[in-house]
Amino acid sequence: MCRTMDGASGSVDITQGREVLPSNVKPLHYDIELEPNFKDFNFNGTVAIDIEITEASKEISVNSLEIEVKETKLEINGKTLTPTSSIYDEDIQTNKFTFDETLPEGAKATLTIKFVGILNDKMAGFYRSSYKDANGETKYMATTQMEPTDARRAVPCFDQPNLKSTWSVTLIADKELTCLSNMDVKEEKDLDNGKKSVSFNKTPPMSTYLLAFIVGDLKYKETNAFRLPIRVYATPGNEQYADFSLDIAARTLTFYEKEFGVDYPLPKMDMVAIPDFSAGAMENWGLITYRIVDLLYDPKTASVDRKQRIAEVVQHELAHQWFGNLVTMDFWEGLWLNEGFATWMSWYSMNEFYPNWKVWENYVVDNLASALNLDGLRSSHPIEVPVKRVAEINQIFDSISYAKGSSILRMVSKYLGEEVFIKGVRAYLKKHAYGNTQTTDLWAALSEASGKDVESAMATWTKKIGYPVITVTEDGKKVHLKQNRYLKTADVKPEEDETLWPIFVGLKTKDGVDEDIVFETRETTIEVPDTDFFKLNADQSAVYRTLYSPERLKKLGESAKTGLLSVEDRAGILGDAGALATSGYQKTSALLDLVAGFKEEESYVVWAEISARVSSIKSAWLFAPQEERDALKQFQCDLMAPLAHKLGWEFKEGDDELTQQLKTLAFSIAGLNGDPKVIEAAMGMFKKFAAGDLDAIHPNLRGTVYGIALQYGENQGEKEWDVVYNAFKNGRNNDEKNVALRWLGRSKNPENIKKTLALALSSEVKDQDIYQPISGVRSHREGSEAIWAWFQENYELLIKKLPPGLSMLGSVVSMCTSNFTSDEQAREVSDFFKNKDTKGFDRALAQSLDTIAAKASWIARDKKDVEKWLKDNEYLPKEYQPKL
Repeated sequence: MCRTMDGASGSVDITQGREVLPSNVKPLHYDIELEPNFKDFNFNGTVAIDIEITEASKEISVNSLEIEVKETKLEINGKTLTPTSSIYDEDIQTNKFTFDETLPEGAKATLTIKFVGILNDKMAGFYRSSYKDANGETKYMATTQMEPTDARRAVPCFDQPNLKSTWSVTLIADKELTCLSNMDVKEEKDLDNGKKSVSFNKTPPMSTYLLAFIVGDLKYKETNAFRLPIRVYATPGNEQYADFSLDIAARTLTFYEKEFGVDYPLPKMDMVAIPDFSAGAMENWGLITYRIVDLLYDPKTASVDRKQRIAEVVQHELAHQWFGNLVTMDFWEGLWLNEGFATWMSWYSMNEFYPNWKVWENYVVDNLASALNLDGLRSSHPIEVPVKRVAEINQIFDSISYAKGSSILRMVSKYLGEEVFIKGVRAYLKKHAYGNTQTTDLWAALSEASGKDVESAMATWTKKIGYPVITVTEDGKKVHLKQNRYLKTADVKPEEDETLWPIFVGLKTKDGVDEDIVFETRETTIEVPDTDFFKLNADQSAVYRTLYSPERLKKLGESAKTGLLSVEDRAGILGDAGALATSGYQKTSALLDLVAGFKEEESYVVWAEISARVSSIKSAWLFAPQEERDALKQFQCDLMAPLAHKLGWEFKEGDDELTQQLKTLAFSIAGLNGDPKVIEAAMGMFKKFAAGDLDAIHPNLRGTVYGIALQYGENQGEKEWDVVYNAFKNGRNNDEKNVALRWLGRSKNPENIKKTLALALSSEVKDQDIYQPISGVRSHREGSEAIWAWFQENYELLIKKLPPGLSMLGSVVSMCTSNFTSDEQAREVSDFFKNKDTKGFDRALAQSLDTIAAKASWIARDKKDVEKWLKDNEYLPKEYQPKL
């Protein structure tokens, strides 16, 4: 799926305390028939489950949720039994059926259940999704989202990833509607009542969370560029935007078959754009579902970032067809095996298809940065996090499972070499096809392929929380390295600093990169051939921060200008310096000096990291005196404006993607931070757009131009808000509407803030998109205060719209609270939640409070330091004294 504790040692039994079904029965095959009803929003269903009795017992338990069981029978040894009792446990979501005779071990049986379910609006299980047709009439489709534990909302089942089974699906629907499932159609029959029955061929053995079926008015485009048919389905009129995804899918499936040495095993690949969808996409075997904007691409209106996002998401979901679907984690603590690998593989294949995108350079400021940011909090969790209860599972679909997981695999692939790494992956997939695995199975395959003890090198990285900072001290050619746990809050306790990670040093000198230096002790000493230049963590391929002396950091800054450092190295130095300033290892003034020295930089990736570093300071200083915030804003403008003026904001035919991205970034940062020339240009585009020229703003600049108009328009964008709102209402496609919705909150006008927040909870905004207007409002101090008041006022409604079982609620909680910067504000947040049930988002809340604490301690340490730097560099007058 494309998406929002304490460490466990190898000796701990991670299965203890899990909420799982009794092991006395295992499923072999499901035969299900479902009929959705779009008038009453429910569905009738029958499931016949072929089972094997593995332990003699009188009881059979299955998972179900919001399902009314109408009739149950068990056929065994030529007899038909009905349960003497049926008990539903709401807490663990199980139906327990008890029979009056013992079911013998080894017997085969068929459990048949007739039931009625809710075609819900929660984007979970079997649910309804709505959209407006060409005439403005509301239409519905029925679709599914089973991961992680919502197959039980669609059908009573054994809803655990390790209980794989085959499935035969039949759907009953109106004749004119399209019916889809994981497999191709076996048979279609006309029924007498204007409906049809569509039966699909039997699936291979698979986990319940991969089951999928859809009923709706859908149109498709197809490609035959792969050996099997690939189709993209969408609501009528939207299928025209399928070409890019079809092309990517055909190329990707061909590439993955070659790389994995295993053919894609299903007879077709369908990809469907769903109007209401909680994640980015879901890898259902043979029937992948997507948010509309993550599948459909209009080259006339989409930005280069949107194109890259679609490429990444499609390749991520297709990687899952092998890694996750063919070979599946045994239980949810192994989620990273699915998500970490699919993430790494999508970047690997993007690099193959689009070498000019230079994706591995961008990886450093994208996935790696995301992983290090979250994992620097005390409330992070290990990659292999023990999960016991259903409510805990959704919360680990986060940057640790995806970004840190993929970063660990990137580190291993560099350590072993990509060819050896892929060779090990092939062996892993072939050995465990249609089965379930644990992390040790992957390490074993990679060890066999490489001849190295991969498990010893990597177990700590997956089982322990956090990562280290390596402190570098120099004595001539001898370089002393010491590892300690890194925490953003800068308050590591002795008991939190006991882990010793295997460190892949990756020493870069003028002679090249030495990948063989590895240590897993607290300290070690290495020798460098030339003290004039060296850098640890070459190309930022390992998961740690590096703390250099101010003198070495200055030398590295100079080396950045002489070509000795790669783009990844330069971005990595900036990222490390920013993180170390946040946590007190270095002064923020040293970071500002380092950033200021990169004015001659030409790489988009490095400029993106420069922008992120300054923005993180501005974020921490969000509630500082206005003069200091204005000074930091002017500094960021001075950094970017020369580049914006030099590059311009016209996009030429020959501009490659990185050039487009750099022009976009420079224009955006310079304009939003007050550069007069950029503001003038943006207001000119906006004026033409407001007058009816829908193509007056280039797609790459659309959001920024909205933001500048809302920020610098008359009375803080009072009238401009209506224009952007109209763009949301009447955009030519979902992408255009989403861009407008995301940027609406940029206006600081109090009435506009109120209107944006009211819009977020109105019927005009789908529940899946509530976070989008919020993201704009939280971009400034005024909005951050307003959004917290709004959140408290509308808490019950938000809980209703975004049930705690879905990960989206945690994202909204984080967005509405994490902007704060003081201990007092953190206490206010804690007090609000003190007497509330935070099940389902407690991890997000803890991470938000950690983030606030980190900013509060940063400001307390470096307030005077930043103030002095701003004075010394003439961003504040020498006589400035902050008001207390």
